[in-house]
Amino acid sequence: MKLTTFFNSALIVTSIAFIPGIAGAQTANTNNGSGQINTDAKYLQPFNIAFLAYQGYLKEQGIPSGGALLFKYQGGSLTAEDIVQAAVKANKLPAQVLNDSSYLNALDSQLTSLGSIDGSCN
Repeated sequence: MKLTTFFNSALIVTSIAFIPGIAGAQTANTNNGSGQINTDAKYLQPFNIAFLAYQGYLKEQGIPSGGALLFKYQGGSLTAEDIVQAAVKANKLPAQVLNDSSYLNALDSQLTSLGSIDGSCN
């Protein structure tokens, strides 16, 4: 077994083990009571959102899971912004993330990596 294949398999198994905890995570309250957005708020990382989508936790918001997710993403009919919008609707992310280009770029990278891992394990 190649070291890369072993590493990718271990990454997938580990990620799947953590999915139930990630799926149950709630978004931090980003309102500090005075109407200001708390810029120190913590929310799910792009890695976590990518795996939630892949595992089907955003299906109710119209995001396909598994291979269909990767196919649509690689084909350009699904974007990182679409996934973030779905995560906002599912109360997994605050709406302000839609304006965070570094978050969207990181999610793009995670989805690209996920497609590479998925393709190497077939």
